Amino acid sequence: MSSRTTHRLWITAASLLAGCPTLTAPLFLRLGWGVLLLLFACAPVPCQYPGQVAADKNTPQLRAVAVLEWTGDKDHPKATRLIPVCVYDGQDLEDASVYMAQPEPLALQSEVEYQLQQDGKNVGLFVVDKAGREQDSWVGFGKLKPLPKPAPPPKQIAKIDEDDAQSDEPVLHRKHRSGDSTSSSGSGANAPPADPDRPTLHKGGDASSTGSPSSSGDSGSNSSGPPPDPDRPTLHKSAGDSSTNAQPSGSNPSSPDKSTDQAFVEDVPKVTDPDRPRLFRGKSEGFAAPVLPSLMGLPADMDQEVAVSDSKTRPEHIWDFSWANPGDESKMKADLEDIARSALGLHPPPPPKTKPSPKTASARKAAKPASPSPAPLLDEQFRVFELAYGSGATMVLTAHTAGAGEPQKFVTLIAQPDLYGSVTVLLKNVTDAAHLDATPRMRLVDAVDVKADNRGELLFELRGDTQRQFALYRILRGDATRIFLTSPETIALAANNN
Repeated sequence: MSSRTTHRLWITAASLLAGCPTLTAPLFLRLGWGVLLLLFACAPVPCQYPGQVAADKNTPQLRAVAVLEWTGDKDHPKATRLIPVCVYDGQDLEDASVYMAQPEPLALQSEVEYQLQQDGKNVGLFVVDKAGREQDSWVGFGKLKPLPKPAPPPKQIAKIDEDDAQSDEPVLHRKHRSGDSTSSSGSGANAPPADPDRPTLHKGGDASSTGSPSSSGDSGSNSSGPPPDPDRPTLHKSAGDSSTNAQPSGSNPSSPDKSTDQAFVEDVPKVTDPDRPRLFRGKSEGFAAPVLPSLMGLPADMDQEVAVSDSKTRPEHIWDFSWANPGDESKMKADLEDIARSALGLHPPPPPKTKPSPKTASARKAAKPASPSPAPLLDEQFRVFELAYGSGATMVLTAHTAGAGEPQKFVTLIAQPDLYGSVTVLLKNVTDAAHLDATPRMRLVDAVDVKADNRGELLFELRGDTQRQFALYRILRGDATRIFLTSPETIALAANNN
């Protein structure tokens, strides 16, 4: 309703009220409030609810993060398994081991494809075949695949000579026969060779055709089981889906053509007698599911790698940090190693102070003992990341002691350089083998972008004596904040931050 119409209603209501002197005061008041309510109800409301909320097209798709574990050679592993970590639904990070489990979680459904990453670089693919439970935890089994080869460059098309007057004229060629002499069109022995880039047409009965659309539409009529849920979200499916490669029912491109003169052999029909004995070599597909190599426990030679599944193809984001001065990396590493030795108690006690005897300067220099070499840090791992564009260096150092005569100690440090070139420790985790269930050991897996926002988080494995978890830490404004933890009830204290 326009403002002019509303103004006329106000005038009409005022005229009616003024032309009725017999109205009593209470009735006048009741009539006046009713007219006012009517006017307000008829007035236009710009913020009125339209009745339907449009879906946001920019809503991000599901993004799952997992850890691939294997033993042996990466190209030919002895055993593999996929540990689900988290699923980002656009707002929150959910535990992937329980997210939409029916009964297996969504992150471990069959044919879900994961991209394997090392320092943000894609190095391979892992396709889930089936899911199972190991030690009350969901794990995925599947096969490793190499990255698809890049598409070949487009074929160069020969340019048409615009100066040639005959280039735009269509030419028809008759099939050349062995008994024919040179035709009137000039297709004889002196004729030019055929153009390899000239397009050709094929008849409908060509062997390269894939079949009629009517036959392909019947391929899904024999499927059993309930129809899939159209509202159920899905992760990235592998391109090698068996359903897409199925041949239409009624068409067998590999079957021989009986109309030709060539010999052919038909398959022997399957024997339906259940009591007939069978001889076979190896494991037959018709009797049991294939046995996949299973990785049990936490072997010492186990390797880990980040795996990401996203339905949207995203560019690589390399997390490796490049130092402007190569000497800065050595200095920062030495400072972090000194902090780690202090946390592990590897520094020797200072020698006792004795009263110096009156000796010459040369004698005192000769009597001064040489400084001992620093204690070794076993399984030392030093990584430097650039977790966001222009964010500077984030350093992670992990190591442990030998544990001779006392419990083995572990240390994990997350640090950044300050403005003065010194090391600032953001997180320090120190534990020993006797208290791993209370304070687990932090083992770095890699950096990963869990929210697809071009910012990397540090993925750690929190390994206890009998249990383990995975945790994500975001480094922002000089602070290391844990933003996600799988199964929070598994280990009481996830980390000892000092």
